[in-house]
Amino acid sequence: MTSLFFYGTLRHVPLLSIVLGRPAEEIALWPAMLEGHAVHAVVGESFPMLVEGGDGARGLFVEGLSAEDLTRLRFYEGGFDYDVETRVVATESGPREADVFIPPNGLRADPKLWRLDAWVAEWGEMTLHAAREVMSYYGEASAQDVARRFAMIRARAAAKVNARQGARGHSPCGFTDNDVEVANVTRAYVDFFALDEYDLRFRQYAGGQSETVKRAVFVATDAVIVLPYDPVRDRVLLVEQFRSGPFGRGDPRPWQLEPIAGRIDAGETAEATAHREAAEEAGLTLRTLHDVAHCYASPGCSTEFFDIFVGIADLPDDVVGVSGLESEQEDIRSYLFSYDALMELVDRFEAVNAPLVLAALWLARHRERLRETA
Repeated sequence: MTSLFFYGTLRHVPLLSIVLGRPAEEIALWPAMLEGHAVHAVVGESFPMLVEGGDGARGLFVEGLSAEDLTRLRFYEGGFDYDVETRVVATESGPREADVFIPPNGLRADPKLWRLDAWVAEWGEMTLHAAREVMSYYGEASAQDVARRFAMIRARAAAKVNARQGARGHSPCGFTDNDVEVANVTRAYVDFFALDEYDLRFRQYAGGQSETVKRAVFVATDAVIVLPYDPVRDRVLLVEQFRSGPFGRGDPRPWQLEPIAGRIDAGETAEATAHREAAEEAGLTLRTLHDVAHCYASPGCSTEFFDIFVGIADLPDDVVGVSGLESEQEDIRSYLFSYDALMELVDRFEAVNAPLVLAALWLARHRERLRETA
């Protein structure tokens, strides 16, 4: 049996319970302190690191951990390149030896101390969702595979949090997710995206529950769509890039005109994503954002949720070009269209991107107001 000292996110007992795969009541733990150290935030990250010096690093002393427990912990932490060192920590029953997960070299400590309560308030719920997905791959994938998928795991977890906190839909029937009974859920595929298969029953309008049905769900993330508009020049900027969806459908024109778009990363607001993606995809600085819609892309089969905006920007003739992140193999070209040309695309059914059509029709309704206040 092994003892461990947790000073960071695994001090959050619900998270530790998920990682160990057993109820918190079955885990033997006590408050402890690693003297001569402090717990600081890591610059640019949500997790902490140990720093020598300070009034002591508070944490949890956990004993009686089995070989299986340690394997699960190393799987969870392994993708983060943590190492393990043995230290002596102070507990209520005296000094005790415990192993400690030490973050890799090269991290830079923030001057601020890291606080568990602040982390739980900001990151706790999302991290629990992410940990459930990470540990679902235990025994099936390597820690390195999980690390490669981790940005998308966190983005999917953030989408779950957004769904609970920002539920907007008006439902006259009043039914909720409590009216759905899930018998089984299987992750049939996962890499950048995921595919889940549900066996479920749902409440029916006539009363009672449906028969058990199988439903496949494409598990994506939340995404931002932003149409840049210059109210002075009365024109928009659209980007064009290869899209695998139309290509997979057999469309002979898989290069698509569309607004700027991108995934909402964990810890990022939709508005922040809009500004970031405008800079990355078109080198634009957006002045203001106007809400167009907040909606599901295809609720019959996908979790993907869109936050759609019109972004006010300066669009001179020389703003167009080729851009995109090399790290994501993006090859994106931008074009300028007058408002009239944009609406002609819509009227001729040559705008085949649904968020583009939606944003264009919103602009048609609000254009005069935007121009009057420019």
